[in-house]
Amino acid sequence: MNVYLYALGGMAVLSIMLIIYAFWPKPTQDDDAIKRRMTGRRAQNAMQELRRQAKESIAKRVLDTVAPLAIRSSMKNDAAQMSQLRMKLATAGLRTESAPTTFLASKTVMAVLLGIAGAAYVWAKGTTIENAVGITMIATALGFLAPNLWLSSAIAKRSEKIRNGLPDTLDMMVISVESGLGLDAAFQRVGDEMKKVHPVLSEELQLVTLESQMGIPRAEALTNMSARTGLDEVRSLIAIINQAERFGTSIAKALRNQSDALRVKRRQAAEERAQKTTVKLMAPLI
Repeated sequence: MNVYLYALGGMAVLSIMLIIYAFWPKPTQDDDAIKRRMTGRRAQNAMQELRRQAKESIAKRVLDTVAPLAIRSSMKNDAAQMSQLRMKLATAGLRTESAPTTFLASKTVMAVLLGIAGAAYVWAKGTTIENAVGITMIATALGFLAPNLWLSSAIAKRSEKIRNGLPDTLDMMVISVESGLGLDAAFQRVGDEMKKVHPVLSEELQLVTLESQMGIPRAEALTNMSARTGLDEVRSLIAIINQAERFGTSIAKALRNQSDALRVKRRQAAEERAQKTTVKLMAPLI
């Protein structure tokens, strides 16, 4: 009996690790090139490149075969709901084409795994039929909702990173604009400079630059950035930029004022968390 429980536990842990690996950010080619230059290594030879492409092709075929079967129970038939799911995944930083399919498949996989684990637990304990059914259903529901909880946590963490990086980024934009760069060039320059310090916000700025280079109006590109981040601070910043351009006021001065306001807001939030620490420490100390 213990062997079966260990086997089920191992399968559950392995499945969770595979899901985490699927969503884990992959290193870019630029980072790999920098590492090769720093270590003095040469680029991968042709055989290694072919092996890598073969592995990616096999993984893609497996995903294309298994995912449609796994997402049937959690498939969103409404196009608006699918669009909302894609926007949530983009807010969490998951913009690949297979991200919605992988996410919906993970809901079914987690539900099945936790349901099996719950059934094995009640079978080992020898509980009544009513309790067994209840525990199994609760475990299945928790497994189905676990990816949603993970997605909400990922969105919150990414939003916090963007919020913390806004004041420094705006200071850099003020310096760029005051030095004579245009707003589009300032977005591109700041996006490149902030890649190591605030990579999440740098990615958003680079997307704005790419959309502008593709012919999308700047206001629309900034609105898309606001929709991707979902932050009030970003919406306020974009509204200030559009207003400054419309009325011909100084963009550098507007950005500086916004940077100061965001920095004060960030300091107040840190002080609020510090004040809450004493209250949170009361429970474990009693």
